[in-house]
Formats: sequence, structure tokens, C-alpha cells
Amino acid sequence: QVQLQESGPGLVEPSQTLSLTCSVSGGPITTTYDYWSWIRKLPGKQLEWIGAIAYSGSTYYNPSLKSRTSISRDTAKNQFTLRLNSVTPEDTAVYYCRRTSDLLTVGTDLRENVGSWGQGTQVIVSS
Repeated sequence: QVQLQESGPGLVEPSQTLSLTCSVSGGPITTTYDYWSWIRKLPGKQLEWIGAIAYSGSTYYNPSLKSRTSISRDTAKNQFTLRLNSVTPEDTAVYYCRRTSDLLTVGTDLRENVGSWGQGTQVIVSS
């Protein structure tokens, strides 16, 4: 069974870059038709899809965040990484990584029983 674990700093200063890594165990991130997403839950709001990297290495981003977002991967370490630039306090959220297998709904179906999720990591943007 695939397991995901987020890691990264819990506190980031405004205007800096938020960088989080998702470590995957139980299967390679290159498995055909797997899509590896970053999702966040802002305080008092619904889940928001940030973007994803496919088994092929192709990337997909939420248009509202695309200009500040980069998702990459290290297949040797079986990890994928989120970088969110120029953060503000409005980026304070719990950040999750997730595995799904449907490109058509990778950014829209955010039900918690869909796919495999990490436990989430709290990131606070503050000086």
C-alpha cells in the first residue's frame, strides 16, 4: 500500500519560498497513470488543489497559483517537491500530498476517500 509523508519547514517568512517534500513508500512515483498532487486547506475554507506531477513527469497547475508554483520530482529518492514563491500570510494552510489515478479529476475531486493522502503538514507564513 502506498504511503505518503510531507516534510518541510512549519514557518516561512513573507516573500520567501515555501518548499515541501512528499516522500512516497510502497511503490514508485513513476507507476503508469499515477498523479501526485499538492493540496492545501486554508483556515476556514475548503480544500484547494495546487498542482500535480504525473508518472511521466508532466506537470499540471491550478491557474490561480500557477505563476508562483513549481512541482518537481526526484525519482531516485521517490519524492516530489512543491515550491511556492512569494508567499504571504494568505498562504498559511495545512498542505497535503496525494496520489490519484485519474487525470480528468486530479484537480477537482478532492474528496478525502479518493486516492492516498499524506497526513498533512501545517505551514504558517509570518514574520
